[in-house]
Amino acid sequence: MKLTRKMVLSRAKASELHSVRKLNCWGSRLTDISICREMPSLEVITLSVNSISTLEPVSRCRQLSELYLRKNCISSLAELFYLKGLPCLRVLWLAENPCCGACPHLYRMTVLRNLPHLQKLDNQAVTEEEVSRALVEGEEVTAPSRQHSGNGPPELSYTLSAEDAAAEMPRDPLSLGEESRRRTHRCCVNSAGGAPRPSGLTPRCPPPAPLTQGQLGLKRPSRDQFPSFSQRAATSGRKNRNNVLTAVLLLLRELDSEGLEAVHQRVVSRLQALQKQELQEAME
Repeated sequence: MKLTRKMVLSRAKASELHSVRKLNCWGSRLTDISICREMPSLEVITLSVNSISTLEPVSRCRQLSELYLRKNCISSLAELFYLKGLPCLRVLWLAENPCCGACPHLYRMTVLRNLPHLQKLDNQAVTEEEVSRALVEGEEVTAPSRQHSGNGPPELSYTLSAEDAAAEMPRDPLSLGEESRRRTHRCCVNSAGGAPRPSGLTPRCPPPAPLTQGQLGLKRPSRDQFPSFSQRAATSGRKNRNNVLTAVLLLLRELDSEGLEAVHQRVVSRLQALQKQELQEAME
């Protein structure tokens, strides 16, 4: 089902799309949210318990601060690429999507590496220590492949229990009423033989398959696509420098005035040494 202008304005009680700030579409059987591209003022949106497979439409919502996507059809963590340009995003609920895989730690580290400004992920507060660890243990995602764009893989219907809905509603904002709790929706999953298989989105279904390099958006290029050694070295150097800088800035928050003064003196000394070195090189 496609999210339409009429549905948005009715639920948000607004007259124009550009004025919509909060929107609740919990359990609405949605597969297409492309209209989100026309809502630049959107701050909070609840899309849990639908059949959404891509996050590209919300990449235009620059004011978005809270995004709830529990129990959808996000198959790859590469979709996080579309959230990296949202400077206000602080709360993300992505649990119980196929992209979460069988390793919760790798999943969480990868999300935090790509979205280090999050304050809460899957209803759990994010710590500065986690963000620092994510720089090392998480995976950097790239733009997802659009090979399977369109209507996506076959849909599989399952019944959402009243207990499941009740567990969701107190935590997602802008919750719907009792009617939403009894909705049945269809979820998209891939299967090797083309036939539907359990999605792993309810306790009765088997767990989702482990994350693969392809699901993380980390496809290995062919041999002729590898850059030269100098290009790889330059890229690696910039990446390592950015990682070190991020880690240092995070650790500065833990220091008191005495510690910061020691760091300041060390920085000044290092800058003087670098300036002296540059001056000598220029004279030569």
